Amino acid sequence: MAKKQTAGQEQLGEFAPQFAHLNDDVLFGEVWSREDELSAHDRSMITIAAIIAMGATEQMDAHFNIGKANGITKDEIAAEITHLAFYVGWPKAWSAFNRAKKVWAEGEESHAHGE
Repeated sequence: MAKKQTAGQEQLGEFAPQFAHLNDDVLFGEVWSREDELSAHDRSMITIAAIIAMGATEQMDAHFNIGKANGITKDEIAAEITHLAFYVGWPKAWSAFNRAKKVWAEGEESHAHGE
């Protein structure tokens, strides 16, 4: 079972409580929890593709981290962004690569230092 999402409540709960509820309880609580229809890995791949296509750079880091936690490998994210570059634009791909490199480098650094 997926971990309960609380980002909406934490970041917008006081300012926009209905949006926080929709984010945490509907989007992540109901839609993302249906792993019998799409795995968390596949859902992350789709979500990341949509975010890159929109150029929503502010959301990339969070969804890249979720995707990595859902099993997306460095090779898979590189292939996804390369594929998307031809459909959504080279600058969007560059922006996504710059952010993805940081996310997928995290953890590799700790392995390299024997942590």
